[in-house]
Amino acid sequence: MSSPKTISSSPLKKKPKWLRVKLPMGENYLKVRKTVEENNLHTICQSGNCPNMGECWGAGTATFMILGNTCTRSCGFCSVATGKGDALDPFEHIKVAKSVKKMGVKHCVITSVDRDDLPDGGASVWVETIKAVRRISPGTTLETLIPDFKGDWQSLQQLIDVAPEIVSHNLETVRRLTKEVRVQAKYDRSLEVLLRLKKGGMRTKSGVMLGLGESDQEVIETMEDLRAVNVDILTLGQYLQPTKSHLEVQEFVTPERFETYKALGLKMGFRYVESGPLVRSSYHAEKHLF
Repeated sequence: MSSPKTISSSPLKKKPKWLRVKLPMGENYLKVRKTVEENNLHTICQSGNCPNMGECWGAGTATFMILGNTCTRSCGFCSVATGKGDALDPFEHIKVAKSVKKMGVKHCVITSVDRDDLPDGGASVWVETIKAVRRISPGTTLETLIPDFKGDWQSLQQLIDVAPEIVSHNLETVRRLTKEVRVQAKYDRSLEVLLRLKKGGMRTKSGVMLGLGESDQEVIETMEDLRAVNVDILTLGQYLQPTKSHLEVQEFVTPERFETYKALGLKMGFRYVESGPLVRSSYHAEKHLF
């Protein structure tokens, strides 16, 4: 069993063979890239340096990121730019919806940067975007990967009221490491978000990164905390250090251990568990519409 380690920033570590991915290519990949660029859209695939971008874009899917490309928070793991929030694009929701329609997306995943500078944390833009996708591409189902809105439950209720098929909010790490990994976030506040979503009738989902220094027992306790608020879907993936200024990878978790966590998660009662080194929040998201 692994033991807790101290987090620090350092040069990038060499990745093991199981984390190697193919270079993006193919007709579908180029089509998605062209659509994103022509409509000046943001995707977490690009902003988050996702290792699965080639696979997902090659399959004609992408995770759209709304509310600009600059986050007002400074999480130690994330490669999205940090600073004052971008000026809102009044047509962003229409651009996203039209792109979903053009790409023929059957299941659309939308996420956003944190916008703590906005009175409602951007909840109204979320609602506009969901409604626009349903209006312009009515056959598309939706997964929304949302922030915590600083615990503003009226803002969260706006999301519940428009009822996306799946609502995801990531815990990201274990309780002990939250202050270092998610600087402005709170572990218990995220659990409260997930609890309120479930009480509102939502199908809920959360993700945790491994390899930041957590112990096996801490991972299990985190999974138990998520089950305690009745989270339906769990994703577990390997943390990868985006740049030298981000938190260091403490451990590359083996595929075998990810399989062990998956079996344990299913035994705990999660309806679906995606667990593997390259798994990210929206990876194989279309499979979670059970």
